Amino acid sequence: MPVKKVLAIVLAGGEGKRLMPLTADRAKPAVPFAGFRLVDFALSNLVNSGYLKIVVLTQYKSHSMDQHISQTWRMSTQLGNYVASVPAQQRRGKSWFLGSANAIYQSMNLIVDAAPDIVVVVGADHVYRMDFEQMVQSHIKSGARATVAAVRQPLAMADQFGVIEVDHSFDTGVTGAHKISAFVEKPASTPGLPDAPEQFLASMGNYVFDTDALVEALEQDALKSDTKNDMGGDIIPYFVDRDEAFVYDFTTNDIPDATDRDRNYWRDVGTIDSYYDAHMDLISPLPVFNLYNRAWPIYTRNTTSPPAKFVHGEHNSVGTALDSIVAPGVVVSGGVVENSVLSNDVFVGTGSRVMDSVVMDGVVVGAGAVVKRAIIDKFVRIPAGATVGVSQELDLARGFTVTDSGLTILRKGQVVPAPDADELALAKAAAAALPAAVELAVAEHRLHRQTLDQVVDNQLTAAETAAGLEGRRDLGAGGDSASRPAPAADGLTPATDGKGLPAAGSEGDVKAAKIVE
Repeated sequence: MPVKKVLAIVLAGGEGKRLMPLTADRAKPAVPFAGFRLVDFALSNLVNSGYLKIVVLTQYKSHSMDQHISQTWRMSTQLGNYVASVPAQQRRGKSWFLGSANAIYQSMNLIVDAAPDIVVVVGADHVYRMDFEQMVQSHIKSGARATVAAVRQPLAMADQFGVIEVDHSFDTGVTGAHKISAFVEKPASTPGLPDAPEQFLASMGNYVFDTDALVEALEQDALKSDTKNDMGGDIIPYFVDRDEAFVYDFTTNDIPDATDRDRNYWRDVGTIDSYYDAHMDLISPLPVFNLYNRAWPIYTRNTTSPPAKFVHGEHNSVGTALDSIVAPGVVVSGGVVENSVLSNDVFVGTGSRVMDSVVMDGVVVGAGAVVKRAIIDKFVRIPAGATVGVSQELDLARGFTVTDSGLTILRKGQVVPAPDADELALAKAAAAALPAAVELAVAEHRLHRQTLDQVVDNQLTAAETAAGLEGRRDLGAGGDSASRPAPAADGLTPATDGKGLPAAGSEGDVKAAKIVE
């Protein structure tokens, strides 16, 4: 099969009203997520799939995203590769982008200039991994003119997505590809799948088109007076009515080194609650979505921040982080961080507590402050002894955003007033209730490490037994087990030689040798 020429278009002009106040100063795809930007997931998936000609269509408050793309996604122009941020330009009429379909229609010059055989169109506000080359191959083999990627979702969520119904009697001969019989935006209900009655196929907002078919559909849609100028609401139904639209089942997509837990993970983070929940998916010992898959990395801007550090604070308090993700530049000085995600250059002061929270770049948590179930946008300074997320009544009185589920959100640079005597007492009481929980978490963490250590040891013993090498693992230079390097308890850190230094031949061996010198 000849290689097809592919152009990728990323739709990144969304306002993201349901993510306010995080989108007060930026477009939704530019919202930070666990040290990345949301747009990084779409771009990383395309680049990892081998697609290196990418245009990102922007409109709403695009400055931070334009800057991020220009500084991060620099491709080899000598090879004809690019990731180009393209704002609305009024090339066809005097209006700005009227919808996702109109955005592509007004940017038709990009398609003409690139002259691709295939156009891949993706959204920029979802968290997932996907090999788009597999979807393109399914599109070509099935003979479709338009292909829609679909993820399986519970029936109760049908009113939140574009719902795809398929004709199972039509055999495409391609695994996971079926002809679409109906495409309905956010219906009240929908039937379940034959092989999964409690699930339905939801559109992921990712599409593959034959170029000539897409151009014709966009031209036809632009002539209509009743169009919503929407890819899902207008363009896909156009192809469904012509029996030219097929579905690509995301469960057939295979990512190298994916775990059983995060295989086919996909999160729509279009609301504050879903955005928060997606962060919480990252922090368990066996995460639902694994950021550490090096075979399919998520790329973002390089940082010059130094490594994170955890140090003693005043009164001999110990800087601690449990079940959390901590980015470079973070300093936890005598505070406690638990079940949280901290982005670059966050400072957590003596005696402070950060729990079940998402904290973005440059935030300062003052000594004795308490942050609980909160999302803190960039560059917020929380004064010593202040609270966020402890009292919803107090948070609302100070102008903070509080969701129905009890999350407190502080917008970028929002000022947190200095606490009065009542709030200082509230912070002290909240902090006093935490040490027992932290102590329990530490004990559970140690037990977890011991359990993993035993699992590793059992696996080694079983492997040696099968190979007829029983007992030989414990024979060090002196013939006893004392010189055997301890296995890594968490599967991530290198084994040590019993003195706290990496064992010979391990990943940290060279660095350790330099330190000793």
